[in-house]
Amino acid sequence: MLSFHHCSWIRTTLLIMLFTTLSAVTLADNRPANERSPLILGHRGAPGYLPEHTLESYALAVELGADFIEPDLVMTKDGFLIARHEPNIINTTDIRNRPEFAARKRVVAVDGVAEEGWFASDFTLAEIKTLRAIQAFSERPQQFNGKFEIPTLEEVIDLAKRKSKEKNRIIGIYPETKHPTYHRLLGLPLEPRLVETLKRAGWNHRNAPVFIQSFEQSNLQELRKTTPVRLIQLVDADDVNPDGSLSFVPPFDRPYDWTVSGNPQLLARTFAYFTTDAGLREVKRYADGIGPFKRFIVSTVMADLNNDGVIGDENGDGRINDADRQLLPANNLVQRAHQQGLLVHPYTFRNEQRRLAFDYAGNPVNEYLQFYRLGVDGVFSDFADTAFAARVLFQLENDTNAARCLTGDVDGPRRNRPDCNDD
Repeated sequence: MLSFHHCSWIRTTLLIMLFTTLSAVTLADNRPANERSPLILGHRGAPGYLPEHTLESYALAVELGADFIEPDLVMTKDGFLIARHEPNIINTTDIRNRPEFAARKRVVAVDGVAEEGWFASDFTLAEIKTLRAIQAFSERPQQFNGKFEIPTLEEVIDLAKRKSKEKNRIIGIYPETKHPTYHRLLGLPLEPRLVETLKRAGWNHRNAPVFIQSFEQSNLQELRKTTPVRLIQLVDADDVNPDGSLSFVPPFDRPYDWTVSGNPQLLARTFAYFTTDAGLREVKRYADGIGPFKRFIVSTVMADLNNDGVIGDENGDGRINDADRQLLPANNLVQRAHQQGLLVHPYTFRNEQRRLAFDYAGNPVNEYLQFYRLGVDGVFSDFADTAFAARVLFQLENDTNAARCLTGDVDGPRRNRPDCNDD
């Protein structure tokens, strides 16, 4: 049996649960039946196993239990929305090995930061379709590199609809508008094409299985005027300081539309503003929830917890090792967001040992359980199967009848209850 050390946060977690339960239930009662549990959001699909943002990766996420699949959207030069994590496709496609495109490598400023590579806006969709996806994380499986195409938004929607029929449950999409200001300055605004695509799919209505997310604010405010689908304000940070405070280093200090606005009030803020009561009230005027970096809810402090004399960089590659970080008590952001009627979907949950704080005892399920117990409404996960298993445990903890759904013993008063809907 796994045991927890350094678990002072448990007492705080239990207290926060008492305050969040009523507000969380109120939010849940207003959702479709398939959204009553904490949502499992297939972050980039299932990139823990397959190259991200491919139909195969999204499909695997559904097989592993995801309720929504998340296509990050960038635009080609002929106006097609494609699923890539960034406009720069150097690290997620096999473009480096395509001599026919070598001359298009260049340096471009993305949100004020110069990047060298190949950029989606320099290619037509037909050219993008000749490329193949690769795994972006070196420690994850590489044998599928070069096998899968880069999909369009239309293809992702078609996949979600097919899988919904196949699985007899609603599979939604959770698109992110990537770098909206950057695309707008190129003359390739993302939002009109996104709304147009949702309309053609029959998904531009309030009850559609769609969330649209963005790290910028002004494009969400404009989207609120053109679509009734649910909108989520993402809340970023650069990193976590050794003492547990969050670091805000450009371009991760504030929404880029604030940076270029010239507005002194916006320039004085960081992303942290969205987590204040005033910021949450402001978000409520145009969005339905927040998607915060998970350390806005539960942060960590640096410590040599495994007594190896190395703090934070056991791999010697400059990467922070969360195994040398200890959890701080959870704060009340979830509770305060729920009081404003906002959903809370933190990111990103991953399985690798170096990405797990020491207190989780090497088991990623423990991290999910902590956040589920805190009342979050969903989680962005690279490993939907782990998120799903943790959700089953969470349901077994909190519903005396959940075991009957799990075993299929749903006769009598439980017969045909809609909350027995996980496959």
